[in-house]
Amino acid sequence: MVHYEHIDSDEQLAVYCKKLAQCDRVAFDTEFVSEDTYRPELCLVQVASDVGLAIIDPLCLDIRSFWQVLLQQDIETTVHAGREEYRFLRFATDAHPSQWYDVQIAAGMIGCDYPASYASLVSKLLGQTIPKGETRTDWRKRPLSKRQLDYAAKDVVYLFPLRDAIGKKLEQLNRSTWNLEELDRWQRQQDEDAVTERWRRVSSISQLSPRGLAIAREIWRWRESEAKSRNQPPKRVLRDDLIVEIARRELASPDQVRAIRGMERRGLQKAVGAIADAVNKGLAVPKDDCPVRGKSSRPPLTLIGQFLATALSSVCRDAKVAPSLVGGAEAVRDLVAYQLNVAKSNTVVPSLASGWRADLVGNALTEVLEGKKAIKVDEALSDQPLSFVDLEP
Repeated sequence: MVHYEHIDSDEQLAVYCKKLAQCDRVAFDTEFVSEDTYRPELCLVQVASDVGLAIIDPLCLDIRSFWQVLLQQDIETTVHAGREEYRFLRFATDAHPSQWYDVQIAAGMIGCDYPASYASLVSKLLGQTIPKGETRTDWRKRPLSKRQLDYAAKDVVYLFPLRDAIGKKLEQLNRSTWNLEELDRWQRQQDEDAVTERWRRVSSISQLSPRGLAIAREIWRWRESEAKSRNQPPKRVLRDDLIVEIARRELASPDQVRAIRGMERRGLQKAVGAIADAVNKGLAVPKDDCPVRGKSSRPPLTLIGQFLATALSSVCRDAKVAPSLVGGAEAVRDLVAYQLNVAKSNTVVPSLASGWRADLVGNALTEVLEGKKAIKVDEALSDQPLSFVDLEP
């Protein structure tokens, strides 16, 4: 049976956060719903600390004081697969947690798969079983039953034991600095993603011409602004396929936009003027400033990428590091293009050319490209048959 404090008032939270601020570490998880709002709606926060377990109800109180505790310099924050947790904290505070520890990332450096589920890590590393049963709960509805609250609390019960077990293994493997480096890189990537326009993720956008891409980008910007103001998911405002179709046809007048099949919805009919304005903005972009097709500025390098990616995977598994955490064929092709200087833009250092990834395998791959090393088949029937060998000068 799990014992926890259920916090659903500002007074309770103030008392709890005062105690929490005296702790050296805090672990937390969240329950949220993302189907109906622009940003995921935070519905529950489960917390583990030296002062016990707690479940905070953010729909009943102002949770900002909890986020402020996580910003204290002397507190380590432990999570599992904490992307949304990080985003909630950053959006609420516009600041970074002082010490962030994601057991999913760290586990990939000690021989576990990446990304591994919470239940999988608990089973493999602690020998415990996490019960299922509330995966389809609508966490927005109140009141929540005791069964639902108990289920939510179990998501943080094992975070500290996991962190301790993984941390001990990292120290034994001399990889604690790898983990710190990766967590810093991960946070920087999250921050960059938060401010990057993601219009190229529109489905089927790659089929468009440069002019079509310019138009699609402007429609996407309108959709983002509209979705944010309505607090709705962007695709509920305007579907991806309609963005692509309007951009492909370069429809510059409201009547032309209105005539597209799929635009008959009442909400869309009211928006045809704004959409047409976005099309005209795209048409006004100078030809030389239109986006180029494709997201990569390097040659495909398909064969060499697949070949070296196989070697990367073999080396990673032999070193007990999840290959998917290190990088796949795409990362290898980026490294090859960078080292052979065949990318149109060679200013961004690829992930395999720096830090712990370079130490583990990236430097060896570079030496293969330079003719200083070869890839050897040691035992053809083993799980990791490949290794790097030095070549005579």
